[in-house]
Formats: sequence, C-alpha cells, structure tokens
Amino acid sequence: MTSPPVTAPADAVPAAAGTRGARAAWIMLASGWSANQFSALLGAYRGHLGLTQSTVTGLFAVYVVGLIPALLVAGPLADRRGRRPVALTALALNVLSTLLLMAGGVWEGVWPLLSGRFLTGVGAGALLAAGSAWIKELSGSPRRPGLFVSAGFATGGIAAALIAKWAPWPMVTAYVPHVVLGVAAGWLALAAPETAGPAPAHGSETSHAPAVRRFRRTVLPLAPWVFTAPTIGFVTLPGALHTGLVLTGVATAVVPGTGLLTARRAPSTPTSGLLAVAAGTAIAAVAAATENEPLALLAAIVLGAAYGLTLAHGLTRTAALAPPHRLARWTARFWTAAYLGMFTPYLLTLLGHVTTTPMLLTAVTLLALAHAGIGVHRARRAARRRTSPRAPHGRTAGDRGRGRAPAAAGGLRRGSRTGEAASAKSPPAPDAVGDSPAGVHGRQACPAPTEDDTTGAAGTSPARVPGNRRHAGRTGDPT
Repeated sequence: MTSPPVTAPADAVPAAAGTRGARAAWIMLASGWSANQFSALLGAYRGHLGLTQSTVTGLFAVYVVGLIPALLVAGPLADRRGRRPVALTALALNVLSTLLLMAGGVWEGVWPLLSGRFLTGVGAGALLAAGSAWIKELSGSPRRPGLFVSAGFATGGIAAALIAKWAPWPMVTAYVPHVVLGVAAGWLALAAPETAGPAPAHGSETSHAPAVRRFRRTVLPLAPWVFTAPTIGFVTLPGALHTGLVLTGVATAVVPGTGLLTARRAPSTPTSGLLAVAAGTAIAAVAAATENEPLALLAAIVLGAAYGLTLAHGLTRTAALAPPHRLARWTARFWTAAYLGMFTPYLLTLLGHVTTTPMLLTAVTLLALAHAGIGVHRARRAARRRTSPRAPHGRTAGDRGRGRAPAAAGGLRRGSRTGEAASAKSPPAPDAVGDSPAGVHGRQACPAPTEDDTTGAAGTSPARVPGNRRHAGRTGDPT
C-alpha cells in the first residue's frame, strides 16, 4: 500500500514546489500535442487504409464523445480526490491512446483507431480539467496551462506531418514523439506535490452565488469564441480557398503559435479578444471572396491572436472567480464551453447551402462586434452604479452594519450638514476607482463593483461580504 501524497495548500506552495510545477506543466503540452497529431495523418490514412469520408468524420466525432464527458467528470473528481492523481492517470491514458493509434497503423484496422481516438479525448479532457487546476496552483499563473496546451497544438500537428512525409512507416513513427514526450512529462510531474486542500464539509455553490453569477454571465458566454477563432483560421478558410496541404499545414501551426505568443504577454480583457475575432473574420471574409492566399494567412494570424486573448482571459478570470476547492470543476466547465466553438466549421458548412462563405464570415464578424458592444454597455452601466448611492439614506453597504455615516462622497448629497460632519470624522476617500475606505477597527468595507464584474476582465477576485475579510472560497460566507 502506498502512502498518500503530501498535500500543499494552493496558497502555501513553496518556491521549490513552484519550480516543480513549471516542470509538471509539460503534461499540458502532451495533451495539446495528442489532439493535433492525428489530424496531420488523415491523408496517409485515406491513401493507405482507404478510409471513407464518413469514417474520418466518425474518428473526429468519437474524440469529442470522449472529451466532453471526461471534462465534466474529471473536474469534480479532481476537487474531491486531488489534482495530482487525476492528472497523472489522465496522462497515462493519453499515452495509451497513442499506442492504440500506432497499433491501428500496424494492423491497418479501424477499431484500434476508433479506440485510440476515444481514449485521446478522454485523456485530453481529464488533463485539461485536473491538469489546468494543478499547474495553476503549482505555478501561481493561470495562463501557464493554456500556454503549454497552445504549444502542443502548434507543434504536434506539424511534427507529425513532417515525420510522416520523410520517415518510414508514417502511421507508426509519426506517433513516437508523443509517446516519448508523455513519458518524460510524467516523470517530471512525479516530483510535484498535491495542491488541493481538504474540501469543506458543507461546501456548495450557493455559498458563492455572486461569483457563480459572474462566471455564468461573463466567462461562459465568451468561452466558445476561444476555439471559434482558430477553427475558422485552419479549417474553414483553407477549405473556402480550395488550397492544398501547404497553406493548411502552415495555418495549423500559425494559428496556435500566434495564440501562444499573444496569451503570454497581452493584457487579458474580453473586449480586445472579441475585437480581434471580428477583425480576423472580416479579413477572412475578404480573403475568401477574392481567393487571396496571403490575405488568408494574415487572417489566420489575427485569428490566432484572438484565440490567445480569449483563452488567457477565460483561464485568468475562471481562476479569479472560482473558490479554491472548486477550481478544477469550474475550469472544466470553461473548457467544455470553449470546445463548443469547434463545431463552428461544421455549422458554417451546413449554412453554406443557403449563402456563401464570405457572407457567413461577415455574419460572424457582426456577432463578435455585438458581443463586444454588450460588454462595453455593461461596463458603462457598472461605472454609473459606482457613482450612485448603494444603500438608502446615503449609507454604503459597509457602513450599514456599523451605524456610521458613509465616508464615500457618492453616498451623500452634496452640501448637506450630515455629509460635512461625516467627512470631518472619516478619512479621505481613496483615489482608486471602485475602492471603499477602511471601516472602523481596521475592517475593510465592501469594494464597489468594478468593470470586471460586468465585462469579466482579469485581475479581480470574487465578491466579499461587507465588512468581512474572510477568504471568498471559505464555506459558510453569507451571500
């Protein structure tokens, strides 16, 4: 019997654990690599195995069939049992799925390919759910899991394509790098500790209702754009231009590669991501109408940047809103909503019988602009609320429970004697927008809603109880 792993709370991981967490992040690169390596070999499978188009479509569909349930199951399981065992088990399944795909190339059978693709989806989904939460808590960076996944997306497909072109037995040797990568990533991850603390005895999402509402209102609606942008760049656009494998292969590497560079440094805001989606699809519409390949490559670059911006925002905002003991399941919900965007090319293909591809891409542009406009409208409405009273009789939420006159200028009528007396006794209001002054005895008043509450920009934490400094993730906080 093996002893349970040493648990390190998410907010108390030492510097050495952070270093091991950086090494453990390679499991996320293995997840992204496994997702794209199969796509580069479709031509070889059609030529050597004689697969029909319906069989190829089935191989893609069975990947999603394994992915979505694994996300929804692995998230809660990682919160209850720990991130480390779930992530390492998912990595083992990920490597096993590649071995099954290699067996399908040796035996030239469809069933090993179907089984391999299904397990690829299961392993990738469980790694995205448990691994993302684990790497975030180890490294302290909510962007790091997305960066390594994007690197796997960018390199897995192009590496498999090059090996399949120049090496013997392409349907076997093309998978060897992922097996080596998965084993090496697992060996590095073994040194990383568990980060999930014990779950509260009576925890429920009703204890975090404000954060739940923000997550559902701001993060989940934006999530499908994460994969809508890249799939248009390397699936819809090359098909509309009837290009060969060169542009398709370049777009498959350029889109996630640009997203990787963007997600690493760019500010995480929803408006910038949506505007990038709108710009990329607008350029793609012109490229599809004129069949201009250089313009199509430019559209792929812009759509890749949109992918990076929306992914960085989604992961960052999810980590900011999620209670610590529910981070894995909230991350799983974000990835599940994000993968819905992968159905965009299929939807555009179905609608292609009604109108042209440039018109459909123009409609996507308008939809992204409308989404961005709604976010800006909500931000302005939140700004107006910050300048208006938040409680009757000119008392703020933080002052209402202490019987004190408010210190914030927005809570009093200008020129009243009560306001003059209160301002003489209380400290001056802080300069930062949305801050509230400290209450008596050093207790902090509830901060006013910020722009992040409506637009979902990164950098804020879940709402806290007025006059209470307890962590937002603790169970029993009144809402």
